[in-house]
Amino acid sequence: MATRKKETAPSEKKKTATKRTAPAAPTPRRKSARPAAPPEAEAPVAEPEVQPEVVPEEPREEPYFPRLLKRYQQEVVPYLMQKFGYKNVMQVPRIECVAINMGIGDAARDDKLQQEAVYTLSAITGQRPVLRRARRSIAGFKIRRGMVVGCSVTLRKWRMWEFLDRLIHVALPRVRDFRGISPHGFDGRGNYTLGIREQLVFPEVDYAKVSKVRGMNVTIVTTARTDAEAYELLRALGFPFRES
Repeated sequence: MATRKKETAPSEKKKTATKRTAPAAPTPRRKSARPAAPPEAEAPVAEPEVQPEVVPEEPREEPYFPRLLKRYQQEVVPYLMQKFGYKNVMQVPRIECVAINMGIGDAARDDKLQQEAVYTLSAITGQRPVLRRARRSIAGFKIRRGMVVGCSVTLRKWRMWEFLDRLIHVALPRVRDFRGISPHGFDGRGNYTLGIREQLVFPEVDYAKVSKVRGMNVTIVTTARTDAEAYELLRALGFPFRES
């Protein structure tokens, strides 16, 4: 007889079908040995800040500017524009140059006296003068053509203003019995000429280096059209004109 297989109940089949193996427990990881943290360094003690010493700034020196030129720009120009009704600043008369001439006819043949005259004008003006020679012969004065008869220097710009400043405030007040300069020294074209009898009125001249007193002529060339405009220009600059 054939043996029958034992039939399993359906409930058991389901149980066996649904039965699964449990997952293996994860193996614990080994803890890696971490290096020990270095001991915390002590924070440095903050030193008090040393403030630098405050050095007071030295006052800045203003750039040099001739005093008389500054007066011309700030005072004389507005005064002349108001007095003569100029519409433009360029119409206001101004000083172009100053020419100083010294005659040395007696030193025509003496080099020492010529050098003395050159020294005098150089000390007064700060510029080396030029020797002037005769253009023609004059028998009455015993002058031959080409002989040295004088020396002259022409000043412009700042040297001109510096010389005029010293002339007005230093040299002219030292003239003996000074009562002012003549208002009749204009030539009709706005230029003015005055004479100085002694070169020793200028403090730049050394008495020990002068053997003879000499005079000189100072000619002030302006852009004025009339003598009245030139007179007001010079008077506003401080020239001491005497009352005629």
